[in-house]
Amino acid sequence: MAGLRERKKQQTHDALSEAAVALFLERGFDEVSVNDIAAAADVSKPTLFKYFATKQDLVMHRIADHRHEAANVVQASSEPPIEVLAAHFRTGLKEQQPTTGLSDHPQVLAYYSLVFSTAALATRLREFMDDDERALAAVLGGDLQAELLAAQVLSTQRILSYRNWSAISAGQSAEQRYPAALREAESAFSLIRPLG
Repeated sequence: MAGLRERKKQQTHDALSEAAVALFLERGFDEVSVNDIAAAADVSKPTLFKYFATKQDLVMHRIADHRHEAANVVQASSEPPIEVLAAHFRTGLKEQQPTTGLSDHPQVLAYYSLVFSTAALATRLREFMDDDERALAAVLGGDLQAELLAAQVLSTQRILSYRNWSAISAGQSAEQRYPAALREAESAFSLIRPLG
């Protein structure tokens, strides 16, 4: 019975998020109220808040699914952290994972455009990135060198991802962008490799 209850909760969670993102993409984040989202998902406003504490969370949970990813990747390996993270990023490029910016799926492009162009969402994204940086620094040892290395690695990944997203938003396909994205990733990680 708990399995069915959990599935129903997940269905409601997903329905709320999908309804919210669709409305935000259609009308803009600031033009959509929580009441609009609850009505579109056919739930009450209190029910919506049981699943998502804020309006921003309706969008950002997709990114939150990757929270502490770099720290987890490093923690799961005995290889040098920079090598592990560089390999993880290369794999993401090869698989055209949205977190690398190398996805030309229209919904992914629209989603990131919404996040980057909405001040409240961009601020929440920055909070996630800061939290990821602290988590990676802790896994790397928690001292000053670890904090600096974590900042460098995650800034590198953010810049690479944004460059990929920008190129694809300007009209390149993910397949066209891939060789340059791979070269840029190799070059960028080679710059920080001596630090690790």
